[in-house]
Amino acid sequence: MMNTMPEKPIKLSIFSFPQHLCVVRATVEKLCQTMGFDAETSGAVVLSVDEALANIIKHAYLGAEGRGIEIELLPIDEGQSQGLRICLRDYGQRVDPARIKSRDLRDVRPGGLGVHIMQECMDSIEFAPAEGGGTLLTMVKNIPVRQEATK
Repeated sequence: MMNTMPEKPIKLSIFSFPQHLCVVRATVEKLCQTMGFDAETSGAVVLSVDEALANIIKHAYLGAEGRGIEIELLPIDEGQSQGLRICLRDYGQRVDPARIKSRDLRDVRPGGLGVHIMQECMDSIEFAPAEGGGTLLTMVKNIPVRQEATK
């Protein structure tokens, strides 16, 4: 497995077509693998990004297709801490970050678990109003430190 930290952010612009999400998933998965994330962690990051994008399409754009979504994948290397910062920016309905939360897990029904999944899979998530309207979601996943086997 390669462990290569890209030096510059990767920026993608997509439209709010569900068919575009597979391209973003593949890009995020490949970047995670290249950076040295294990398969389980890579899958968790990909799932979080997919859930976030689905929520943007459903909630910020109310299902409207053809609306812009900006994606920035920024490898972070801060000495002891390495990881990936993912910023998703929409231009849709602004939502008060205090009102963004997952529903009670005892309420068994389809949907509504995207935020819960992101919180469980990522090391941090933050929703903020974006300048000029819309929302900026920033998620961070640190590369797990591997314990050296003792002999």
